[in-house]
Amino acid sequence: MPEYIKQNVQWFPGHMAKTRRLIKESLNLVDGVVELTDARIPSSSRNPEIDSIIKNKPRIILLNKCDLADPSATSLWLNYFERLGYCALAVDCRSGKGLNKFDSAVKTALKDVIKKNEERGMGKKPLRLMVVGTPNTGKSSFINRMGKNSKAKVADKAGVTKQNQWFNVGGGIQLLDTPGVLWPKFDDPETGDKLAFTGAVKDEVTDKETLSCRLLESLAKTRPASIEERYKIDNVSGFQGWEILEMIGKKRGFLLKGGEIDYERAAAIVTDEFRGGKLGRITLELP
Repeated sequence: MPEYIKQNVQWFPGHMAKTRRLIKESLNLVDGVVELTDARIPSSSRNPEIDSIIKNKPRIILLNKCDLADPSATSLWLNYFERLGYCALAVDCRSGKGLNKFDSAVKTALKDVIKKNEERGMGKKPLRLMVVGTPNTGKSSFINRMGKNSKAKVADKAGVTKQNQWFNVGGGIQLLDTPGVLWPKFDDPETGDKLAFTGAVKDEVTDKETLSCRLLESLAKTRPASIEERYKIDNVSGFQGWEILEMIGKKRGFLLKGGEIDYERAAAIVTDEFRGGKLGRITLELP
């Protein structure tokens, strides 16, 4: 595998255009918005069109999968979003970590809405929140954790939720689930890479060997120890991605007939183990 072609990840299924329309149409039904991001890529996992679509609606930003991200980097991101005027929480929707603070965050973000309801004698009116985010940021896991009897469909892959769904989650809060939204084109190839690294883009539309090589090159520059410790190899700094992938293949014994490296198997292991946190708690970008 002497070379690999750099590819620009672009993915915009038709249902996502429909989602943008549904969000716009549903905004008048909700009091605020819950935006889920991936704590490993809090900027790249945000849809740049969301701000213009949501406008001035109160917002709570959840940095999900915080258990996979660098805690010090997550603190920087929480401070960053709070400086922008958003309520922000670090959470893990699978385990429920951090979600005990959600109700108080809703009351803080929607304090003006709550006050207005009380002045109108409607203090018991449910607070309605729309849940948005790019695919695989954990929207359904969040709703399932918060919900009592209602359950949203969950899968660890992009593009599971296909239409709007309402859920009662207790505490006088109702959540409106929406399909994941990505934008039509990634102008910055690195953004597309980060989304693909974390599984926000379906693996079917990427070349996994190329993807793993680019991931390894990125980590070799910023977190070489994460590769060296996990795969028991020495000094990966300065090596190209395919060279590191070859080292991993040899070390793990991923060989085909004739002794050739099974790059496909090595690539699958690298991306799966990165996504599963086995290379450590890694954040790929800072504010």
